[in-house]
Amino acid sequence: MAELPPTAGRRTLIEAVVASTVGTTIEWYDFFLYGIAAADVFPGIFLPEVGPYVGQLLSFLTFTAGFLARPVGGVVFGHLGDRVGRKATLVATLLLMGVSTVLIGVLPGHSQLGVAAPLLLLVLRCAQGLGVGGEWGGSVLLALEYGHRGRRGFLASWPQAGVPLGLLAAAGAVALCKHYLSAEDYLAWGWRVPFFLSGLLIVVGLVIRTRLLETPLFQQLQAKNAVSRAPIKETLARHWPEVLLAAGSRMAENACFYLFSTYLIAYNKDVLGLDAGLVLLAVNLAAAVEVFTIPLYGALSDRISRKRACSLGLLALAFFAPLYYALLGTREPAAVVLAVAISLAGIHALLYSVQASLIPELFGTRLRYTGSSLGYQLASPFAGGLAPIVAGWVVHQQRDNLWLLPTYIFALALLSLLCVHLLAETSKKDISGE
Repeated sequence: MAELPPTAGRRTLIEAVVASTVGTTIEWYDFFLYGIAAADVFPGIFLPEVGPYVGQLLSFLTFTAGFLARPVGGVVFGHLGDRVGRKATLVATLLLMGVSTVLIGVLPGHSQLGVAAPLLLLVLRCAQGLGVGGEWGGSVLLALEYGHRGRRGFLASWPQAGVPLGLLAAAGAVALCKHYLSAEDYLAWGWRVPFFLSGLLIVVGLVIRTRLLETPLFQQLQAKNAVSRAPIKETLARHWPEVLLAAGSRMAENACFYLFSTYLIAYNKDVLGLDAGLVLLAVNLAAAVEVFTIPLYGALSDRISRKRACSLGLLALAFFAPLYYALLGTREPAAVVLAVAISLAGIHALLYSVQASLIPELFGTRLRYTGSSLGYQLASPFAGGLAPIVAGWVVHQQRDNLWLLPTYIFALALLSLLCVHLLAETSKKDISGE
């Protein structure tokens, strides 16, 4: 048998965590930038011939298309990640995401291309979804498999911090453009600038990721010639219960994150009527704090177990949902900032940090990329992709029944809590096996 690679040293481990976090930040910058634009400018640029409500709804449907593509990306890149390796697959997802985002920035609007404009936007959004669908599994595996001997919850949570970092970067880029440009210039061409910036970020991400070697656990698998020949088929045959339960466990987190962040822009326009700058400030502050609370909660899951940490977060979400909308309803700036901070930096951070270790630890090295990607991404179309549409329908068609929104969150939290209860505890598991 070929000699197995040694466990990663401290410097290599840090480089792996940094590479996974930076890459994830760039990917989510691209993904969230689209969500902000979908709520803000896309209806008027790509769908100007329909009314404001229908335009916003159709715009969010293109946003949802990215979520529909994510499970496909999880399948495609999960297969490549378990067949070819983690590193090469992560480079491919980063390129796909970056090119798609830059092309959105140069895409002509409805006035130049007619109906072809929103159709091309839809295609590019699907390409974004494919990239993100394959990115998550590889990023957390990079940190998890380099640091597999201890503190996995803490180490794997760092790529998750790339989500608030990406949201912060996207919201910040939009805010800067709006600050330095007139409203007319921003709508005419300024909204495209943050999309162009993605090209520069991709170069940085590629330089960092191409420096890394393959993870030690996958190298061991290659040395033993034990790489799966058909990861998707094998995963569905052996681990379909884990895949479905993993998807169910993140339904509440995924839906609520988009309700608490990108959809909040539309909710403010339609219901609150507050200054848009205040809402963006609240989201930015919460995202900045969440960058630090995510790894803290990851470390907590190493101490009290994955399932306990996740269950605490879901119970907090279920009972905080009515208070969240009550705080927003006061229209007081301090109350709005507090609501967003608790929902994102407090509750969402706890749920999201644990998923990075809980889900991949359910699978052996041989099928870990495919299994974790499927379990994670299957929730996306039904949770994050559907949530803004459900919320938009409630706001526009059930305006007197806004209590349906916290009820929706409560039901999702109970569903996820049941799935977490049925999952195996993995915090003490040896994940070096096949």
